[in-house]
Amino acid sequence: MPQKPRSGKFKLKTHKATSKRFRLTASGLLVRTKGGKSHLRRHTSKRTKAQFLEMVPVKGRGIIKRIRRLVPNMK
Repeated sequence: MPQKPRSGKFKLKTHKATSKRFRLTASGLLVRTKGGKSHLRRHTSKRTKAQFLEMVPVKGRGIIKRIRRLVPNMK
C-alpha cells in the first residue's frame, strides 16, 4: 500500500502532565496547584490543609514560556 503524502506541517502534541498541573484563568493568568496534598497530612493543621486548595499564580517569564511551549493548545 502506498504511503500517504505528507503535508508540510507537523502535529503539535500536548504534554499531559503539564496540562494537568497548570490552568489558564479567564484574565490570561497562568496558575498552578500546590504540592503535598495527597498523603502524610495527619499532623498538618486545618488552616494549612485549607491553603492547599487555592491555586497560586506562576511567576517567572522563562517558566511561563516553557509551559506555553509544552501545552500549545492551552486556551
